[in-house]
Amino acid sequence: MLNLFESKNKKLVKQWKKEHENLVVLGQKVLAEYVKGNESEAKRQLKHFVDLAMDHLTSEDIEFYRILSDPERKDERTEQLIEEFQTSFKDTKTTLMKFLAKYVRPDTELDDEFFDTFSKIIEILGRRIKYEEDNLYFRLSLS
Repeated sequence: MLNLFESKNKKLVKQWKKEHENLVVLGQKVLAEYVKGNESEAKRQLKHFVDLAMDHLTSEDIEFYRILSDPERKDERTEQLIEEFQTSFKDTKTTLMKFLAKYVRPDTELDDEFFDTFSKIIEILGRRIKYEEDNLYFRLSLS
């Protein structure tokens, strides 16, 4: 019943946090399947990871644009946090998408370079998620 009265921002934050959890779980599944030598399942899980990551990033981009365009949904601090988030994540997002696009292709083998890099990505992603949730998402959940 309380969900009916939650703000749009609070609902988005809940959705995005759940997506973060799912991304971490999928990332761990990719790595686990790779370690087991099950490349086909690792690729399948990687495809799910990529799909969710793309949906998540697109959803954030669209909503951040909407928030920045709507005086009722933003204040100066929220605007600063969104702009900081977008600026600080821009290059990382581009690099991540290029890496994932390379390895999600059916003709690209998952090799040791993939494992090492993807392991680091999952580690960095965990830190980025914590930062995002503790700062920007926290601020959005207040409105």
